[in-house]
Amino acid sequence: MAKRPVTTRDARVRLLVTQEAARIMAQEGISDYLVAKRKAAERIGAPDTRNLPGNREIQEALIEYQRLFGGSERPALLRKLREVAVEAMQFLERFQPRLVGSVLHGTATEHSDVNLHLFADTPEELAIFLMDHDIPHEVGERRFRFGRDDYVNVPVFRLLAGDLTVDLAVFPRNGLREAPRSRIDGQPMERAAIAAVRELLAAG
Repeated sequence: MAKRPVTTRDARVRLLVTQEAARIMAQEGISDYLVAKRKAAERIGAPDTRNLPGNREIQEALIEYQRLFGGSERPALLRKLREVAVEAMQFLERFQPRLVGSVLHGTATEHSDVNLHLFADTPEELAIFLMDHDIPHEVGERRFRFGRDDYVNVPVFRLLAGDLTVDLAVFPRNGLREAPRSRIDGQPMERAAIAAVRELLAAG
């Protein structure tokens, strides 16, 4: 069956959904792209549209939105988040931490957490480490996708660094070889070691 040709109205709806989804993510702290898209479609009066933008389109619109409306406080916020990331990575050095997500990409908002991937023989190794240092934390689980349809539940530890949350996903030691797939474009997630994060800070 042939695809229906894209009309000017379709393109306009897609653009409006993209822009509104970016605004929702920036202002309301929603990090799930699909949720943001659906909310955006409802708010512009097109809840049944099938012409939803891709996650990459929304990420690009989010970067542009923050550039235009982020204000003078945004660079300071991003720097603070990256500084907290470096401090956490230094502390957790034995677990070969890697920074991922919005703090790495530069799309973080005041609602964002610092997301790190850690690597250990067992999740209990991190639990014992945190308990030995009297660091309160919560433990949960998150599903990551590897390859096309291979989903894995990974233990996640959440702790506070001042008024910010640091989110620690614990992978096996050999997990450094293959990153899970990004929700944005389905490609392996970008991960940054501490040296790369320090370079981002030095570059301002």
